[in-house]
Amino acid sequence: MCSLSISISTTTLVFCLLLLSVVSSAHHWPGFIYTRSTGTCTPQFWSGRKETWPRMVPETSTVSNVFGWRVYERYRSDLTLLEATARNDEVDNPFGGLLKEGTAALLNSYARKGFPFKPWQVKTLVIKAFVSDLAALSQAKLFSLANHACS
Repeated sequence: MCSLSISISTTTLVFCLLLLSVVSSAHHWPGFIYTRSTGTCTPQFWSGRKETWPRMVPETSTVSNVFGWRVYERYRSDLTLLEATARNDEVDNPFGGLLKEGTAALLNSYARKGFPFKPWQVKTLVIKAFVSDLAALSQAKLFSLANHACS
């Protein structure tokens, strides 16, 4: 009986250690364990104003001024970059995800040496992706990968 108790305790301990290793190794792993990714390049990081924004794109800049008329057609004219990084409508709205991840990618392109996109590329890709849901979703995923991989 005593060995059974030790076996259950050992199994529970192993399970807990395994669970902790999974949580720590996957910073945004889908499933029953939810963790919010807050790396230094994510939209959440930029919306939290933990770092000074690049002078080229102050947080009060509007998305229509930065990304152009296609964005202006879908969003109000006074929507700021700061508001774009704080959006929470990307689950059902591929354009919301594109705007959120594209804004973070633009900030990273100015602020992070070695970021895979240049500012002009980010702007061009955002404008091009605003033509369809599929294009917006695909480009948002690419920006998200780059944003989460950067440091």
